[in-house]
Amino acid sequence: MVNNEHSSTEARILAAAKRVFVKNGMAGARMQDIADEAGINKALLHYYFRNKELLFEKIFLESAADFWPQLTAVLESDAPLFKKIESFSEVYIDKFVADPYLPLFVLSEMNRRPRQFFKKMFGGNPPNPQKLLVQIEEQVKAGVIRPVDPVQLIINMISLTVFPFVGKPMFMAVMNISEADFEKQIRVRRKEVAHFIIESIKK
Repeated sequence: MVNNEHSSTEARILAAAKRVFVKNGMAGARMQDIADEAGINKALLHYYFRNKELLFEKIFLESAADFWPQLTAVLESDAPLFKKIESFSEVYIDKFVADPYLPLFVLSEMNRRPRQFFKKMFGGNPPNPQKLLVQIEEQVKAGVIRPVDPVQLIINMISLTVFPFVGKPMFMAVMNISEADFEKQIRVRRKEVAHFIIESIKK
């Protein structure tokens, strides 16, 4: 019974923290805000998590745990190249729509403590793009796509899917659009990014 209560309270805290982080960002979130959102006092919150960084890290690692296998499945699949590009874009964008705090957290942690971060994130088994790199080279040789550096192509795929989430405040301000309008544009990008990349490389 105690364990069930413990798990229930922790789950409530994590759900509340996720909402607060999405709303206020990592820097703007306060432990008191999270406690209020979870309907508990701050002392109980600190019993479970000493600070918001540890809380954020747990949320991130749980979220990343189901993302990397999806990405690995795409990279290592036997799907045709164009289909793989479409799946790659959809997996990334769907994940960041569901967990919009992830890109900024990844960038922050990569710059702050890269070795520890990658060890925690991948557990020694990072996604391997080698099969995709070889597939790109084979499609170039077969004349299906124009000559292109496989590494540059993968960088473009990642950049076009990730950067809109990182630059969200700037995009919203410059284009004078609402949160709802931004989300609509992002959902369009599920197909638009792949279409743009495929059209840029096919013969």
